[in-house]
Amino acid sequence: MTRSLFVLFMSLLFCPSLFAQLGNQNMILIANKDEHITGSQRYSAIWGYLSPTGREYAILGCHTGTVFYDVTDSANIVEVGFVQTPAPISSSGNGWREMKVYSHYAYIVSEASNTAIQIVDLQYLPDSVRYVGKFTLPGHSRTHTISQDGPYLYLNGCNSSFGNGTKIVDLTSNPEVPVLRGSWNQYYVHDSRIIDDTMYLSNIYEGLLSIVDITNKDNPQTITSFSTIPNPFTHNSALTTDKKYIFTTDETDNPPGKLKVWNIEDLNNIMYVNSWTPTGITTSIVHNVEIYGDYALIAHYTAGIRLLDISDPTNPTEVAWYDSRPSTNTNTFTGCWGVYMFPSGKIIASDMNTGLYVLKPTITMLNAGNVSNTIPENFRLEQNFPNPFNPSTMIKFSLPKNTNVSLKVFNMSGKEVAQIINDRRDAGNYEVWFDASEYSLTSGIYFYELKTNDSKIVKKMAFVK
Repeated sequence: MTRSLFVLFMSLLFCPSLFAQLGNQNMILIANKDEHITGSQRYSAIWGYLSPTGREYAILGCHTGTVFYDVTDSANIVEVGFVQTPAPISSSGNGWREMKVYSHYAYIVSEASNTAIQIVDLQYLPDSVRYVGKFTLPGHSRTHTISQDGPYLYLNGCNSSFGNGTKIVDLTSNPEVPVLRGSWNQYYVHDSRIIDDTMYLSNIYEGLLSIVDITNKDNPQTITSFSTIPNPFTHNSALTTDKKYIFTTDETDNPPGKLKVWNIEDLNNIMYVNSWTPTGITTSIVHNVEIYGDYALIAHYTAGIRLLDISDPTNPTEVAWYDSRPSTNTNTFTGCWGVYMFPSGKIIASDMNTGLYVLKPTITMLNAGNVSNTIPENFRLEQNFPNPFNPSTMIKFSLPKNTNVSLKVFNMSGKEVAQIINDRRDAGNYEVWFDASEYSLTSGIYFYELKTNDSKIVKKMAFVK
């Protein structure tokens, strides 16, 4: 037995390609949902929505529309809504979709003609989603990708007559009635990343990454552009928290595109730092990257979902992965399209052929932005903040195990006046918002109670109008 383990260790050490045969490492599969099977490549992008009560929802693009899954309870992942594409459905038509979330609205775009922007109201979940409708800006027909930062949407790669760079859309006045602001059309934009008042634009056909000042949303100004050589085909990008490094993905099949790291501290002297490919795999194509603190989460087509430690951005180190297509790691544009991580550390991913994947890293993630996947040791309810409050306050609690849980509010007489949570939750740390105005409460002292099958904690809070 000892000899067998030694032989296996030495084989992996001197033959890294054997790692490619390992379907997963430090990441477990919670669920896979492949329920919308129209079309040869059935699925596309994915994004997440965290409700004010801490429930987690996956939003998945499929050939015929967009499906919404409640992924809060790992033991009971269910579809809770579906919005059909506004374009005619055909087996050969473009059914790829991208989406982003602002407040309690999802905004969905597609490269199919006459799809414009689909708006979906998520505030009624988990009961249902409300389809607000298709909103068409003058001249707008289709969009390749959509980005979001604050109350602004960024439409990338639209129909050429509308402008196939990036269009800035304002949601400030009414999230259901977007307003067109400025645009940047120097080059075609495949995708964009927006941080503060700066756009980082992936000019895939020029092999460039353009950096644009959008302090004035009506008049974007180019700061600089640089080539992502060698073999540049800039598909997507993400920045480190300190904004000193940017990670780019090149969506090429020959040679297979890599993840690249650039030092952008000095915009007059942007420097290539390093590149990365999955452990033991040199043939798969990188697609999308998302960064969460000291971790980069990668959608890597036929190599699946990859998690990197980037605490040292100059030397990305793979710490976990789950291959949604373990039988092949070819340089083809199939497999994992998109990834998203919730604050709980739960990961959702989309595979173009096999649908939704819900996953959880088994490593402890430190310094992961607002993500914490550490399982708490004790049942805990924290004091709400702010306190006193008007009209909203945040309540944090911790569950050491999967359990049924309720979070209720009572007045001074002991009468229940609000039920914030009454469902099953996985072990973890939670943050929920309580808005007293939704329950028509008057100023005064209230008690909030967290209760599970075997524990109960009560704390006091003050609502002051």
